[in-house]
Amino acid sequence: MEPTDESKITISPMQALSTMEMGRDDVNVVCSYGKISVWFGRTVPRTIIWNVLTCISNVDNLAVHEKEIICNFDDIAVYESYGYVLISYAKTEGGYRATFNVPFLSDKALIYLTDSIFNELKETNVLIDIYWVGDYTNVMRLYQELSNIEEWKLKNITYKDES
Repeated sequence: MEPTDESKITISPMQALSTMEMGRDDVNVVCSYGKISVWFGRTVPRTIIWNVLTCISNVDNLAVHEKEIICNFDDIAVYESYGYVLISYAKTEGGYRATFNVPFLSDKALIYLTDSIFNELKETNVLIDIYWVGDYTNVMRLYQELSNIEEWKLKNITYKDES
């Protein structure tokens, strides 16, 4: 999706929303009814990461991010102590491949996810998918919440009939 001039974007409640793209230069959020994809650029401050994640939690605290981690078996319990919920694990080269749900209901889990993203950004940009029960109202509520972040803007809207 090409970024567009925010002043030219109008939100139509009469059309079925497919995606809404918003963000700043160092963060991009693409919302649909079932998934939120968030791209964090390497220069994004930790406070902005936290603000984005807590805004999502404020709108839908049942949202989850699925995170896969290669770790020692004993470290699985450490991640669980951070509020992560173990879904599955299997022995693999280098330890165990553990898959966790990061529940947006847990501030503790969000704090650790924020730190994890911030640390990953030292090496590369980070893209995460968050699964939620979004509808038109929740997408609009999320946009309103995120609009409080400095330099936040609406970038693009795609409607279902625009296939």
